[in-house]
Amino acid sequence: MGEAQDATIPPAVELVDVVDEEDRPIGVLPLSEVHRQGLYHRSVRVAIFDRAGRVYLQKRSSAKELYPGRLDLSATGHVRAGESREAAALRELHEELGLKAERLTHVADVAGSPDTNFEFITLYTAGRLDASPQPNPEEVESGFFADRSELDYLMANYRDQLTPGLVHSLEKGLLFPVEGL
Repeated sequence: MGEAQDATIPPAVELVDVVDEEDRPIGVLPLSEVHRQGLYHRSVRVAIFDRAGRVYLQKRSSAKELYPGRLDLSATGHVRAGESREAAALRELHEELGLKAERLTHVADVAGSPDTNFEFITLYTAGRLDASPQPNPEEVESGFFADRSELDYLMANYRDQLTPGLVHSLEKGLLFPVEGL
């Protein structure tokens, strides 16, 4: 009997703040509706590095709505309604990679535009970590650490397999070098 009831419970709806062109909140809607309508909203990206200074790339789950199976930054996700960007970044790092960071360093903000899927993106780094990522298979299929030359190779030969967020971060020089690592 409990199993039948569980089957009727709808999946959790992720609510996000809808923002205007100046990143000011104007409402709250389900993320799926925000994407469907192409509305401005917020997201976070977190880059983690190993002791050698290589950045961790995740291969997004093939079940993801956007960019399934593509390579992306270490942890990425949307800021939930009422959530701070830093709290969202820490949550995504833990949800996707099973990691807890002692600190996050703000790297950059990217304005929302059609090129960012109308996302105001905040990029953080958790710096160099000793702990190994433990990808959550519901979020991340796999991952690996890559140095700058390997990323340059991926950009030159497999750009279509990278998310626009990763491409933007590399083109703007936001990942290498990151001060204070």
